[in-house]
Amino acid sequence: MNDHPQTGSATILATSRARGWRGLEADLVRIPPGRTHISGTPYHRLGIHVGRPVRAQCRCDGREHRRLQKHGDIDVVPAGLDGVWEDDRECMILRLKISKDLFHRAAIDLGRDPATAIVPQFQLRDPRLEAIVWALKAELEADVPSDNLYADTLATALALRLVEAGSGSSRPVDSGRALSPRQKRMLADYIEDNLDTSLSLAELAGLAGLSLSHLKTQFRNSFGMPPHRYVLHRRVARVEVLIRSSGLPLSQIALEAGFAHQSHMANSMKRLLGISPGTITRFRN
Repeated sequence: MNDHPQTGSATILATSRARGWRGLEADLVRIPPGRTHISGTPYHRLGIHVGRPVRAQCRCDGREHRRLQKHGDIDVVPAGLDGVWEDDRECMILRLKISKDLFHRAAIDLGRDPATAIVPQFQLRDPRLEAIVWALKAELEADVPSDNLYADTLATALALRLVEAGSGSSRPVDSGRALSPRQKRMLADYIEDNLDTSLSLAELAGLAGLSLSHLKTQFRNSFGMPPHRYVLHRRVARVEVLIRSSGLPLSQIALEAGFAHQSHMANSMKRLLGISPGTITRFRN
């Protein structure tokens, strides 16, 4: 069943807790059959069923649900609600915890009242929400995680879509607008000057004076790619320059360019340039 808490008999298969994600935590958990009570929490919760179907029952928000829980089914439990979940066999759950602050910003961004923008939902199926969820699962299970700005982008997209799913509507598409020349120059300069730091979408949006959703759209329209991918390209470019000109060890270059570690740097360079840092090192003058 969806969204069991960690218990002595549950097994956490993967977790984001040491990865520095902002506003979102993720756990992939194997849950044994049986009954589990979940107390209300200070954060909003999503539980996504992964794998083979199970027969499940839950009691939450004064309602009872009996169903065959299938791969991709999503339960949404707002902060403060408790309930009882019971499964007839072992199951696997991707458990997401969204901070109220992140959700509040998303609701305000979309012109919704944060107090009413999320409601309990069970066996929710939403293709856009599912796409974000599976991207988060892939990131959670990756041996070499992407830059934290990518996780930040997914967390923001999740919160925005959750607000929309709670209201049953989507925000108007603003596909044509781009950043002003001043905004574009300001963001490009700021990113370049702060590549060695952990940049966030909220930070970039504040600098440009835009909401999170407008930043994502206008940034892509202006730079030809989303913020996390642009930052990754600039970090890889910084690495190439430092390798060719500085003589610093690769471990230090990784930090100077904002990568969490040397293997993350190497993985990113191979993906974008098709060449490893070591190869560039061997051929530098």
